Amino acid sequence: MQFAFTPSKCLLACAGLGLAAISTHAATPAQERADRFLTLVNAGYQALYRVNSEAQWLASTDVTPVHDAAAEVAGKAYAAFNGNPALITEARALLDQRAQLGPVTVRQLEQVLLNAAEGPMTNPDLVAARIAAETHQASVLNSFEFTLHGKPVTVNQIDDLLATSANLAERQAVWEASKQSGPALKSGLVKLQTLRNGVAQELGYADYFALQAAAYGLTTEEIVKLQDDFMREMRPLYLQLHTWAKYELAKRLHQPVPKRIPAHWINNRWGQEWPGLVEAADIDGRFKGHPPEWIIKTAEQFYTGLGFDPLPATFWTRSDLYPVPAGDPRKKNTHASCWHIDLGSDIRSLQSIEANEEWFHTAHHELGHGYYFMSYTRPEVPPLLRTGANPSFHEGMGELISLAAGQVPYLQTLGVLPADFKADQTAFLLNDALANSVPFIFWASGTMTHWEADVYAKKLPPEQWNARWWQYVRDFQGIDPPAPRGEEWCDAATKTHINDTPCYYYSYAIATVLKFQLHEYIARHILHQPPQSCNYANNKQVGAFLKGIMEKGGLEDWRVVLRDATGEDLSTRAMVEYFKPLQAWLEEQNKGRALGWE
Repeated sequence: MQFAFTPSKCLLACAGLGLAAISTHAATPAQERADRFLTLVNAGYQALYRVNSEAQWLASTDVTPVHDAAAEVAGKAYAAFNGNPALITEARALLDQRAQLGPVTVRQLEQVLLNAAEGPMTNPDLVAARIAAETHQASVLNSFEFTLHGKPVTVNQIDDLLATSANLAERQAVWEASKQSGPALKSGLVKLQTLRNGVAQELGYADYFALQAAAYGLTTEEIVKLQDDFMREMRPLYLQLHTWAKYELAKRLHQPVPKRIPAHWINNRWGQEWPGLVEAADIDGRFKGHPPEWIIKTAEQFYTGLGFDPLPATFWTRSDLYPVPAGDPRKKNTHASCWHIDLGSDIRSLQSIEANEEWFHTAHHELGHGYYFMSYTRPEVPPLLRTGANPSFHEGMGELISLAAGQVPYLQTLGVLPADFKADQTAFLLNDALANSVPFIFWASGTMTHWEADVYAKKLPPEQWNARWWQYVRDFQGIDPPAPRGEEWCDAATKTHINDTPCYYYSYAIATVLKFQLHEYIARHILHQPPQSCNYANNKQVGAFLKGIMEKGGLEDWRVVLRDATGEDLSTRAMVEYFKPLQAWLEEQNKGRALGWE
């Protein structure tokens, strides 16, 4: 497919775009040429984005060979457009004249090249092989059947058993069942290691990790250093939490206190979060009387209360929000997500909502993505830049609202907690740290980021994958497997993102840090309430603050957006401050105990 940028084609391509998508920068010859080029690219990009998203949605919500095949075909068409050599050549030529171009024009051209690097048609056979491999990997992931004691078990059931069972042998069996998908996924991941690096190298990136880091304007080394800085700054609190948790778990399970925490002692399959350890903050049972529909409707009402519009009517008819009924043969992806199908008004969410605290928080998080989509879907933001300021801003917005949704005053306004509920502030802060924040940094910044950097940037051989994975789990998280895990396993691959969102997980760590910065600003400067106990509900000022960030999409550099919003650069300062009262309490609890696991 070749493109000639003639005026007639440009006019036709303008049809679906607002005039504001055209640059208002001084009309130099280079700018006029860029305007014509970007009008065509935006129109084609949005059209093929929709076709590809529809196909991927079907393949994720109803896993069949027919839908897998359709997703592969759509993926190839999408790549053929984005990776067309004519687009690459023209974007590069225009960027050579960047001094004559407006900043929004430059950002669009840079996005054209980032998009092209995911499927550069300078090597169509390589791109086709990658798309086929990605489609197959997604099918294996989404259709995998876990078993426990010889009987099928769902992911939700695995999580429920880890949350409730006090029998260590049963817990180990459940934990090991959760790792069954790894061997089935390993061969596909081995193939994708080469193919993903190959497509990145076509456009001059060293490897796939470097390509993803470029979305932040950073190098691989800078991303990894940022993650190491997070862990260094949070380590004093993490050592206190780790020590408290292993003593608490040993007491509950009637076991000696270990050096590292056995993985099957923790309620989360990867030890990325440590929920269920703080009884005084356990409110899971208070959601049981509500239907699943109440969970998602309440999440929407959180946003409308801040002044956002209701979700589009099509959200409710096109989303897939609840578990597949028992006995239904349909298979779907079990990882919650929110989709901007057409970069316009078609917004959908894929969830498996049940009436519990975890899904309450997840629903608030996923709608954060949806309202971000809605905020930047406006004529001033061209389709190429209908994205977060960086990938972490999308995750950070969802995480921020999830944090706000867990604040006691908000839960009281919903009736989840009674109006006269007297919260144990230390207990809720401890639960915040364990279940939502601090162990997660050491999983996301540590294990996930370093393992994927090794696999893609350092070309770690597959025969060393599981050993390296568990080295990082031990070193960064202070967690041991319940029994030796050899290379016949591929425990990294049991995490959805390793398969379908590679070299991305540090975005969640950045988002965790970001949410505390935004939350502190809102609490102190808008609500004038303590960050540890505040209530966003129905505050239009909070909504205006959030919308002011979200409506920019990708129009500005993320560092500028953050400084403009909060007055500071990315920093763990607010996160450390949030948990400072807890740090003092933990130090008192852990007196006389050996900290750490070295």
